[in-house]
Amino acid sequence: MKLEIESRNVGMTPRWKSEIESRMADLRRRHEDLIHGRVTLTKNLHHKKLANVAEALIVVTLPGRQIMTARKEDKTFEEAIRTAFNAIAIELRKYREKRGRTEVRASPIPPFRGVVCKLFPKEGYGFILKEGGGEVYFHKNALQGLTFDELNDGADVAFNIEEGEKGPQASTVHRPSPIIP
Repeated sequence: MKLEIESRNVGMTPRWKSEIESRMADLRRRHEDLIHGRVTLTKNLHHKKLANVAEALIVVTLPGRQIMTARKEDKTFEEAIRTAFNAIAIELRKYREKRGRTEVRASPIPPFRGVVCKLFPKEGYGFILKEGGGEVYFHKNALQGLTFDELNDGADVAFNIEEGEKGPQASTVHRPSPIIP
């Protein structure tokens, strides 16, 4: 991992530099995939009356162009460095927890196959005899790439099933894709 340490409006002391290197090494032990890190210490000259004139900015880069930052101001640079590293550690932990919770999506279930066994054209619905047995209700609104007029008894169809008010019903009905041996 490449580490850049810089300061603005203040001279970098060996003590601050060793503190930053030590804390970054500790961060790398817990997060081995860190690609790049930059720490910038800035003395804010514009706010002489404010107590918090020391600022520490930490920027770390993870694979996939994921960048995280923490910026903390405090009375001394030691305190600003400590609080900024604590903040970036919390951000990295939250990022890892969120990544760990992501669900792996399973491949879609292949559609069922069957033949149209009953049609009621005036009412706009019908029934499909499923491979393996059982009838499934379908409405003309479930048709995709087909019209109700194109259907007839014995037509091969593919469909997806969902539970309806009166039992299983087809949520989508379409032409079957060819079976490749």
